[in-house]
Amino acid sequence: MGVALRKLAELPALGWWLMVVGAVRLGFVWSAFSDGRAIRAGVYSNTQVTDVHSRTVGAWTLLSCTLCFMCAFNLDNMPLCAATLLSFVYAYGHYVVELLVYRTIHAASLATLGFFAVPSLIWTVVHLRNALHHHAAKKA
Repeated sequence: MGVALRKLAELPALGWWLMVVGAVRLGFVWSAFSDGRAIRAGVYSNTQVTDVHSRTVGAWTLLSCTLCFMCAFNLDNMPLCAATLLSFVYAYGHYVVELLVYRTIHAASLATLGFFAVPSLIWTVVHLRNALHHHAAKKA
């Protein structure tokens, strides 16, 4: 337990943010697997959502939650950071398409999701860019 607490204490700000985002996503996963209320009422309020769809979104969100937690503790792992970044791109992109093309969600739902997704996207891109510049400078 001491090593885990020490690693947690040493997390940079991006790591803490990813832990928060992962924890929020974990709450969403719980709802998706238990009764689907967050999926039905919160996100996909403009369409019918089956239990299977709710659990599928839960599994998909659990995967992205896992990436957040793993990346938070391994910010020096560029492929993992890139995969985490892409999980934000895919998820938020999916919801943008659901709003603009299929009209299955409200703009308020997209804004709520964006509260976590947009800063995560920007911060992870900045982190990757800085890491790549640092790596290139080290090689030169």
